[in-house]
Amino acid sequence: MDLSLETRQENDRTVVEVGGEIDVYTAPKLRECISGLVDDGQRQIIVDLEQVEFMDSTGLGVLVGALKRVRTVEGNLDLVCTQERLLKIFRITGLSKVFPIHDSQSAALSAP
Repeated sequence: MDLSLETRQENDRTVVEVGGEIDVYTAPKLRECISGLVDDGQRQIIVDLEQVEFMDSTGLGVLVGALKRVRTVEGNLDLVCTQERLLKIFRITGLSKVFPIHDSQSAALSAP
């Protein structure tokens, strides 16, 4: 399965809607997308994982790397995720305490 990425601006934030599978083969595409946004001056990024069907450790690594990169430019990276199978991965790894995880894009967009 492929990875689909759609980006759009919502006020001062950039929303990245991710669909498909984030694995060793597709994760570089997500990394390049977020890196490109940061290089273009985006500092407030929301990654919507609602359409993600599978994510492995490579995908987690890309998200952690993206968070570190955004924080070096004093930005924020928030996630949108309600899928229990993905939330469980974030809880088990302790990343649920590192990432702000919202239950909808509107909640993420209205977060401080």
